[in-house]
Amino acid sequence: MPDTLRRADGARVLADLNALRAFGTYKTGVHRPTFSDAHRQSLDWLAARLPEAQLTAEIDGIGNVLGTSAKPGPKLLAGSHLESQNYAGWLDGPLGVVYALEAARVLNADPSIAGAVEVASWCDEEGHFGAFLGSRSYVGDVSEADIDAARDRSSPRTMREALAEMGLAGRARMHAERGRHIGYLEAHIEQGDTLEQGALKVGVVTSIVGIWQYRIVFTGAQNHAGTTRMAVRRDAGLALAKFCVAIDAHFPAACGPRTVWTTGRIALDPGAPSIIPGQAEMLFQIRDDDPAVIDRLEALLRELARQATASGPCPVVVERIRTGAPAMMDGRFQDAIEAASGALADGKSLRMPSGAGHDAQVLATIMPAGMLFVPSIGGISHHWTENTSDADIVTGADVFVDTCRRLLASAS
Repeated sequence: MPDTLRRADGARVLADLNALRAFGTYKTGVHRPTFSDAHRQSLDWLAARLPEAQLTAEIDGIGNVLGTSAKPGPKLLAGSHLESQNYAGWLDGPLGVVYALEAARVLNADPSIAGAVEVASWCDEEGHFGAFLGSRSYVGDVSEADIDAARDRSSPRTMREALAEMGLAGRARMHAERGRHIGYLEAHIEQGDTLEQGALKVGVVTSIVGIWQYRIVFTGAQNHAGTTRMAVRRDAGLALAKFCVAIDAHFPAACGPRTVWTTGRIALDPGAPSIIPGQAEMLFQIRDDDPAVIDRLEALLRELARQATASGPCPVVVERIRTGAPAMMDGRFQDAIEAASGALADGKSLRMPSGAGHDAQVLATIMPAGMLFVPSIGGISHHWTENTSDADIVTGADVFVDTCRRLLASAS
């Protein structure tokens, strides 16, 4: 069979992305949190489009959308997510879903292509109710008890209540049929500026970082801000601030070349201007693709807490509340993306790790997985100004479609 390139319909890809942008529009981005009305509209939109790709659509009991094919031959699973961060960008998630839909439309109807692309939209990748709940459910890593316990991070609503409001209560959850797929492919905006700064068109993802998160609590003594002498204060807020400085002083000598760490939230109790905080809490996150680096940094974090407790005046407790193993992307998938980039993006590609978490790292636990990035203007994401040029979106779609073709051909 000749090695004939397959291209996307660029105008159709852009129209699809803009159609999704209309669900929950916020300035130039979207506000489409998990299980909102806008999210439900986007799921229904996708389910209505999947038959165009000769796929049977189903929305399951956790809000995943799956499009499955009856076409003989190997099956490649592709997709991303449709919900957004609050008041954020229009491409984070939908780009990968639309690319997958486009690849399925182009390839599934082609009799010269053995096999088919199946399409997935995973629910709650953005973590409104939990971490990667949709893709984790698909691989068998979410129990009914997990769903019972899940709560919306920004409201009192339980996940069970949200599923009922979506009309999904009692509906079965779909699980992976082991061996059905040759692997999983996902596309995403880079969410950084490496590609843009290098005048590159495609990122070939080599690995996805693991994310470890900690709750660090400082216990002091609440007292009057005007009458308590500085020498006898046990100010939990001040202890927290000093601890943040200590982390930044010590972590650089122990971290890896791409390690990042963030204090994402600080809370003071009682948080009043005339009261010395009796307790302070910070949520702290470390990201790296090397578990050995994380182990080293966690040990250092606990040692800094031990030292702070010993020197006083506020005891410090470190609690690990989230772990996420890093995932290596499959070498064959990387090669296929790079080959497609050579043919359709003038070879302007770069092998690079992902500093953000993605559903691909969950799917990688049960099948080969790969990811490709397209440039982000200014490296901006998780903000309503997030954007990618139309030309780069279309180039990325071309590369994605042809990558799918190459992967299916190699499995035939």
